[in-house]
Amino acid sequence: MSTRYPFTAVVGMDDLRLALLLNAVSPAVGGVLVRGEKGTAKSTAVRALADLLPEVAVVAGCRFSCDPAGPDDRCPDGPHEAGPGVARAARMVELPVGASEDRLVGALDIERALGEGVKAFEPGLLADAHRGILYVDEVNLLHDHLIDLLLDAAAMGSSYVEREGVSVRHAARFLLVGTMNPEEGELRPQLLDRFGLTVEVAASREPEQRVEVVRRRLAHDDDPVAFASRWAAEEGALRARIVAARELLSSVVLGDAALLQIAATCAAFEVDGMRADIVMARTATALAAWDGRTDVTSEDVRQAALLALPHRRRRNPFDAPGLDQDKLDETLDRFKNDNAPPESTESTGNEDDDDPDPGPQGPGGPGGGGGIPPQGGAPDGAAGSPQASQAPEVPETSGAPSPAGPGERAAVQAAEPFRTKMLSVPGLGEGAAGRRSRARTEHGRTTGSRRPQGALTKLHLAATVQAAAPHQRARGRSGRGLVVRRDDLRQATREGREGNLVLFVVDASGSMAARQRMSAVKGAVLSLLLDAYQRRDKVGLITFRGKDAELALPPTSSVDAAAARLATLPTGGRTPLAAGLLKAHDVLRVERLRDPSRRPLLVVVTDGRATGGPEPVALGTRAARLHAAEGTASVVVDCESGMVRLGLAGELARELGGSAVTLDELRADSIAGLVKDVQGTSRRAA
Repeated sequence: MSTRYPFTAVVGMDDLRLALLLNAVSPAVGGVLVRGEKGTAKSTAVRALADLLPEVAVVAGCRFSCDPAGPDDRCPDGPHEAGPGVARAARMVELPVGASEDRLVGALDIERALGEGVKAFEPGLLADAHRGILYVDEVNLLHDHLIDLLLDAAAMGSSYVEREGVSVRHAARFLLVGTMNPEEGELRPQLLDRFGLTVEVAASREPEQRVEVVRRRLAHDDDPVAFASRWAAEEGALRARIVAARELLSSVVLGDAALLQIAATCAAFEVDGMRADIVMARTATALAAWDGRTDVTSEDVRQAALLALPHRRRRNPFDAPGLDQDKLDETLDRFKNDNAPPESTESTGNEDDDDPDPGPQGPGGPGGGGGIPPQGGAPDGAAGSPQASQAPEVPETSGAPSPAGPGERAAVQAAEPFRTKMLSVPGLGEGAAGRRSRARTEHGRTTGSRRPQGALTKLHLAATVQAAAPHQRARGRSGRGLVVRRDDLRQATREGREGNLVLFVVDASGSMAARQRMSAVKGAVLSLLLDAYQRRDKVGLITFRGKDAELALPPTSSVDAAAARLATLPTGGRTPLAAGLLKAHDVLRVERLRDPSRRPLLVVVTDGRATGGPEPVALGTRAARLHAAEGTASVVVDCESGMVRLGLAGELARELGGSAVTLDELRADSIAGLVKDVQGTSRRAA
């Protein structure tokens, strides 16, 4: 008996359980993305689902889990003869965040492929997950190219491995489930759209429910087998219901009325493309089958919208996922008539007045769920969500008194963000894959070759042939094939882009406090944050004003958290420039120990003034020279305005060993908007 935590023992989280079960009924729905704060049993629920899936029949000895009733005619282990096959439990395969491309899709034995012409293929995790579950914990931390590979496989139902003209294809149909904590960074909107459904989870704020969670968890940890046996009957009943729903699925009728509601809903919420319509149709059909019906109702469409549309509504990483449920209900009511075209529905606008309780039956729906918060709000207990509690549009004016004293001014709204020119760190790095600075990476353009260190991942064919060619006579070559040895293989060296640590040091003093000026400054920083999000950087935020500097946000991958801190930033007081630079020096020193391969980019947003304390200008100069001595790449965003300019920001940039750009020059579409590499003490690279 399995000792996994039983699925039916999970307390609450109706949305999550329903979304997982719908995908178990119809894997064509497209998987589930589970978003939520840490410690909310996301992984527990996903792992528990594996025990509910029916057994699968596979061809004996096939490493790719071919179905004996219809084996894959291009299976690398085939061709297979017809037979009864063997039954085994559905697998749940976990994809680690640090997995390589070869671990995910499999690898070819290049030496045998070149020397013998044999497609010796070692299956990867996609093959293992075929006809089961592929689970990616912390999917937002997975490299982009791996996400692209697994989402393509999930959409196409097959995986291709190609190495220097030798290719292998195998079936890869699985239920894709990803979990993530939004505080650790977001997925790109294009990738969000590839997940069929999304669910927001948060720990309950009800004491009774929290007590029950703890009670069950402790009971399971004390005796997992006994705890699982207590829930065996419920597990068996749920497993039987999944089987029955799968059998009923092909009989469910998706009528024209339901299709019209689906199309109208997607159009009303302005989602891009047609994937949302297809996912909603499949989800509504699965909901009907799950409820034991053969017809799709308006409530099925409503529930499908609440699961399939929230993450497709996002236009940038600072938009909170969610739906306006009043707008959803209004759209469904408007297109509720089975045969009436949209015009006739509009012409009878008094129908709603005749029906005291029109519309769906409520958010519960079949199987519970549907509690996705409307955009701009959050359900009870979701206060931990950064989208709910730290929305940039809502300034936070309460809190402890500021060291700036009575001269402090309230936070102002940021100006409209814009596309910025690219700021990059000079030289060639070796950090995490990203889109900012040049680096040696596994993906990118080929720049040379070297002997492989460990497993060969990217063959440099020309260099390999060149290394093997002089030894062919000594190796007794007699045929047309090239005799290749392990020592001949050459790894391609590639150059791509890396993500950096972008540390913002923002002047929030009185000299920056003019309302329109600070709004423009916040708009510029917000634009740079958007750029950092797109380039897969880590970001940190330091502000200085009054007498000291504050680390408003420690370095993190959550760019929207930085935007939230920026939105609540008040201004006022003196300008402790030295304190801000010294705080940045301390932060970067710690980050170099934590992640030495990730190179930093220091972005100082100021007008260059330094006031307060003894010799503020001299202290600021010495602090800047500390960064220059350590070779930190830096750029100063000059916020000075007016007819008369003192040029203090330019002087600060020279002391930092970097460069200065004005707010106007920061725009990519400005006359001065040429791509500029930051000249961090990069004069050392000259």
